[in-house]
Order: sequence, then structure tokens, then C-alpha cells
Amino acid sequence: MAQASHDEVAEITKLSSPPKFNVILLNDDSTPQDFVVIVLQQTFNKTLEDAKAVMLDVHEKGRGIAGTYSYEVAEQKCVEAITEARRNGFPLDVTLEKTE
Repeated sequence: MAQASHDEVAEITKLSSPPKFNVILLNDDSTPQDFVVIVLQQTFNKTLEDAKAVMLDVHEKGRGIAGTYSYEVAEQKCVEAITEARRNGFPLDVTLEKTE
């Protein structure tokens, strides 16, 4: 059996990064903009300025990217945001989308 060269071994052992997922906040007619800003600050660690920018995307474009994470972290952030919204009586919807 032939011995693999160093370059061949390096080629074989290259690992791809796990996919990333965007956490998307979706617009609705009931969730206050101030509440969306608070969720973005508390759950997604956004600065006030960044949170307001994402909130405006949600309001004006119908959706905004709260953050990009590994699947497990994105799923947890999604659950946390929805739980906080329901606890406060708001129908805020959050979803995940795989990045390109």
C-alpha cells in the first residue's frame, strides 16, 4: 500500500465549518417597536443603535436579522425571543434561515 504524501493527508483532513443560521424577526401588527428593541438588546446582545436598526428593518421590510449563529445557538435564541414575547402577550414570530 502506497504512503500518502503530506499534501494528500492535508487535503483529506480539511474540515468544513458547520453551517450558520440567521435568526429572523418577522413583523406583525401588534408587537411594539420598543419591545422588539428590548428583545434585540437582551437576547441578542445588540447595542441600542444596532437594535433600533434591526427593528426598523423588521418594521419597514417585514423582517430583520437579529444575529447569525451555529444551529444550536440560533435555535436557542429563537426560543428565548419567542418565550419572552409570549410572556409579555405579543405575537412576535422568529424563524431561522440557513446562510448561503
